[in-house]
Amino acid sequence: MSYIANYVFPCASVNGLTLNQKREAVKALRVAIKADMISRKAARAAEKASKARDKIAKRIARDAKKAERIAKLEAKLAAMKAPKVGTAAKKAAKKPSKVKIFKGEQAAQMAA
Repeated sequence: MSYIANYVFPCASVNGLTLNQKREAVKALRVAIKADMISRKAARAAEKASKARDKIAKRIARDAKKAERIAKLEAKLAAMKAPKVGTAAKKAAKKPSKVKIFKGEQAAQMAA
């Protein structure tokens, strides 16, 4: 007996079959082909869905990486704009100088 797509032929050759046996074989083969096509279609759909999930996961990871990089650059920019801690402390610790009072010629020169 030879096997074709889960169908067992009652003899070694199709030529040895009767017409009704040949019709049954064709019907069985059609059913087997249809079932195979359905399973392949389901497998392709599952693979397509898996690829779509992977694509979304990659996009999310890429966006998170971009956001992390932007936050790092913004922190660096804020640090560059902010005055140095030592400079700010020096300015805050400065004592106001004494008021200088000018009389006579010096006052006139300062006013001009």
